[in-house]
Amino acid sequence: MGGLGAARTTFASRYSDPEEKLMRMCILEEMQLLHEKIRAAKVDSVVHRLMLLMKSLKALEKKELDCQYDHTAKKSDLEAKIIHLEEKISNNCDSKSLHDDLDHCISISLEKLHLAKKDLAARLRMVLSVKQQLGDVPSQSELIQYEHRFSELNMNIEEIHRQTRKYYATYNALLELKELMLKETSLLNSLNSQFQEAISDTAGRLKLIDSMEGILKGIKQKLQKVQEGIQADQRVCNTLREKYAAAAASQRRGSSLLRALQEEIERNQRLKSELRSRNAATPCEVEVIGSL
Repeated sequence: MGGLGAARTTFASRYSDPEEKLMRMCILEEMQLLHEKIRAAKVDSVVHRLMLLMKSLKALEKKELDCQYDHTAKKSDLEAKIIHLEEKISNNCDSKSLHDDLDHCISISLEKLHLAKKDLAARLRMVLSVKQQLGDVPSQSELIQYEHRFSELNMNIEEIHRQTRKYYATYNALLELKELMLKETSLLNSLNSQFQEAISDTAGRLKLIDSMEGILKGIKQKLQKVQEGIQADQRVCNTLREKYAAAAASQRRGSSLLRALQEEIERNQRLKSELRSRNAATPCEVEVIGSL
């Protein structure tokens, strides 16, 4: 029966190892894809910091288990000493030697207690520091709230900026209109005061015509300058529209990458849980086959 159990164990191990290797290869490929997506999303620093904190947490958990094992051993040692003292008391040992032994045990225990308190205080400070570092890392809900709040602030700033630009543009337009109206009023007053004198003779009429042609030329130049400004503003508007379209496409691509990253994280966690459950079930299967 022992040979049959060993053969079954070897048979099971031969067929479980390739599955485990295949699972490990799948997990490594998934992790590689996840690292590439993290680098593409430019969140390497946050993920690296989170991994460091998780490693620190695992190290502290391991230290806690070591402390529990140490405390269990010390407890067993103290119980053995208590049993030894009880045996001495039951055997009617000398009271002076028993008293000395008790004083020695108490002094040693007090010293150990003092050292344990110091060690516990240091470990508590370390645990609080790690918890504070973990608390500094915002959760998913907090990140979403921060994102919403920053979006609202950005929208408010953009609205105030747009209104300010509108007010400045309105002020400049009204100021320019005022200057044009003042020039037009001055020109009309000048024409009104000099029209009768200029129309009375031929030289005055020619001078008036030349003056009007100069004014018309200036108006045309002003109109051309205004049209050039309108065309420049139109080009700027088109450029801003193109930038907005590119930014919107980049935002949509970032959102899709973020959703893909979350899906890959969930899939990786699911694969890890399946691998842990499979590794936990494999020793039990080998033990049952070996008992047969």
